[in-house]
Amino acid sequence: MKNCIACGMPMKKESDFAMGDTKKDYCVYCARPDGSMQSFEEKKQGLINFTIKTQGLEKGVAEKAVANMMSKLPAWQEYFQK
Repeated sequence: MKNCIACGMPMKKESDFAMGDTKKDYCVYCARPDGSMQSFEEKKQGLINFTIKTQGLEKGVAEKAVANMMSKLPAWQEYFQK
């Protein structure tokens, strides 16, 4: 089993992978329609919206939570280096 490098989701089934391609390191939710991985800004905004919707957090709190989570994921390390 792999975890998505962009959101951390466990990818257990072929359908969890972008385009059903088990060689990809990112999941179906982090892929654009053409199968390429979403950009940092696309993923960040999507995760902020998802966090607000599912956890009922205010935008500023959601932004901090998402930044904290993304900083630990392999795909986004360069965006958080000090």
